[in-house]
Amino acid sequence: MTNFGDILYHDHRLLVIDKPSGLLSVPGIGPQKQDCLIARVRETYREARIVHRLDRDTSGVIVLALDAEAHRQLSIQFQEREVHKTYRAVVIGVMEGDKGEIDLPIRKDLDDPPRQMVDHEQGRAAFTRWRVLERSADRTHIELTPLTGRSHQIRVHLKAIGHPILGDDLYAPPEALAMADRLMLHAHTLTIVHPETAAPMTFEARCTF
Repeated sequence: MTNFGDILYHDHRLLVIDKPSGLLSVPGIGPQKQDCLIARVRETYREARIVHRLDRDTSGVIVLALDAEAHRQLSIQFQEREVHKTYRAVVIGVMEGDKGEIDLPIRKDLDDPPRQMVDHEQGRAAFTRWRVLERSADRTHIELTPLTGRSHQIRVHLKAIGHPILGDDLYAPPEALAMADRLMLHAHTLTIVHPETAAPMTFEARCTF
């Protein structure tokens, strides 16, 4: 394992990493937030470029481009929603039903950044599918497929339906925050089209919770 996570795949165009929880994808504001995934990766892969981001406390699959053309092609795939992503999460409470879809528009909470919020008038469309993997007495382990890519989308959607993610320091109530020592959200799989071969490729980072 490197100081930026396990390498899941590497060729001359792509670098795919299992990002650890607690590591920013890109620098934040202020000197204390300069340590991040892309800074660490560039110590070894100088041409690496961020294509998409994961929240600091979300672990799992993230793909980086190793040249400008790969970056352009991959960015288009994300912008056009041509990629397929699944996440794993553990939420508080026992969810009813085995699967469903959350259709709630999201915007920035201008009074409480960096939080996002549901807003039916000014929010941007956001869709998340979910299915139950396992239930226990006080929590549910689920798989999620976001159909849009809004900031904090999964976290906001799950809070909105009454099942915030365990360990979520932005959206979970105290009892759910205290039930885990990290945000229980993991980017499990990512499917893209390789920018050179045009072959579909699926990468998986094992979920450890």
